[in-house]
Amino acid sequence: MKQLARTTALATLTCLAALLPGLASAQNGYPTKPIRVIVPFAAGSTTDIIARAITDKMGQSMGQTLVVDNRGGASGTIGQQAVATAAPDGYTIMIHSSSHTVSPSTFAKLPFDTVNDFAAVTPISSLPNALVISPAKGIKTLQELVAAAKAKPGTINFASAGQGSATHLNAEKFKLAAKIDATNIPFKGSAEAVTEVLSGRVDYYFSPIAPVIGQIKEGQLLALAVGSPKRAAALPEVPTTAEAGVPGSEFNFWIGMMAPAKTPREIVNRLHDEVAKALASPEVKERFLKLGADAWTLKPEQFDAYIKDEIKANATLVKAAGLAPQ
Repeated sequence: MKQLARTTALATLTCLAALLPGLASAQNGYPTKPIRVIVPFAAGSTTDIIARAITDKMGQSMGQTLVVDNRGGASGTIGQQAVATAAPDGYTIMIHSSSHTVSPSTFAKLPFDTVNDFAAVTPISSLPNALVISPAKGIKTLQELVAAAKAKPGTINFASAGQGSATHLNAEKFKLAAKIDATNIPFKGSAEAVTEVLSGRVDYYFSPIAPVIGQIKEGQLLALAVGSPKRAAALPEVPTTAEAGVPGSEFNFWIGMMAPAKTPREIVNRLHDEVAKALASPEVKERFLKLGADAWTLKPEQFDAYIKDEIKANATLVKAAGLAPQ
């Protein structure tokens, strides 16, 4: 009996030891040190801009610095892997785009499980993608772009923030709905993609509004349409792709927060509440308005369910577009 009691006690201690990081964080008033926020895209990308807007305010409220760590490349999967393998203690989190739900269908094999290796915290923002083109191209409407693409199949190209990214999927959905042939030119992030469209070396780009709104206002880029189901508050005069004559091309681009799986639920809930608090602040509201971003939150369990559903929907889109996994 004594041996059984010792064995039971040892097993109990082992279980407690595995939970100590999370328990210590909760008991010591998390957070007690800076939090690393991995953004799987380059600095200046839409995800990066939104991340910095929200983490500045969260840091003030939480009493610790949230340090943005850009890990661009491979359509966001490099940054995703870094988070998936990080300690689940609340000190490494991720702010990613809806590309998170695309990669399971566009990569033959991933070094992580998109569903089981992450704990969803909350979406942060929904951002319409604007189809932008250089005015030098001489194309002034979406229908003119479609006509040009159909006149010379295969000669039109478009930028994306990486093969299999959300910006790529938006363009592929538009291609299918418009029945045109165009070639994807992938880049590491929106900043590079916008530069190439400005130069005219790439024909068009379904860009989140944040990195292009300045160039649109200044006339350096022309917004032919937005890919969202409804018009963007920041560009109310720009029609949706459906309104402009290509129904069935709508695509929801979002940015959200996730943590490594097994992050203690009290920490996940704290992060959710801090995001919601930051989004309600006048400073973040003003920044989002200038960026053309709409605040959006869900409870962690709701966001988990949303991600699972969107992975299935994007798998259907990838198959319809005939994209070969990388």
